[in-house]
Amino acid sequence: MSIIGWILIGLIMGALARAIVPGAQKGGWIVTLLLGIVGAIVGGFIASAVFGTDVNEEFFDLGTWAFALIGSIIVVLIWSWATGRRRS
Repeated sequence: MSIIGWILIGLIMGALARAIVPGAQKGGWIVTLLLGIVGAIVGGFIASAVFGTDVNEEFFDLGTWAFALIGSIIVVLIWSWATGRRRS
């Protein structure tokens, strides 16, 4: 799957990750979508490194979407933790 496929999946998974993660996240929808793209790529890397699966085969594979969602949730949680520590 090309980088464009990962970007499309990341946009969708970023919105889902924001809905799943409890609490208010800082940043708007653009930040959330960018975090989703990064999370999808991180999820693909985790799937390849840890489980040895090839998530680059098909766009409509359920495993690809699942790992993209897991990666997006991880990145959104890290973002929430990192931005929540700052006090203005």
